[in-house]
Amino acid sequence: MYAALWRILPGPWPVKLLFLLALLAAALYGLFFHLFPWIAATFVPDDGTIDAAAALVSALAQPSPS
Repeated sequence: MYAALWRILPGPWPVKLLFLLALLAAALYGLFFHLFPWIAATFVPDDGTIDAAAALVSALAQPSPS
């Protein structure tokens, strides 16, 4: 895949390297500033199982009033 990308980019190797770095920077920008925040806002973990399990264990560990 990288060889195919390298072949289709125009220019000598320094220009190709510059293009690849620009493409990488654009992809990272898109991921970190658009996709990842959208995922974090869309798929909010509402319910944590660790807290619920800890509450259950502490409730079971307390002696019941007699």
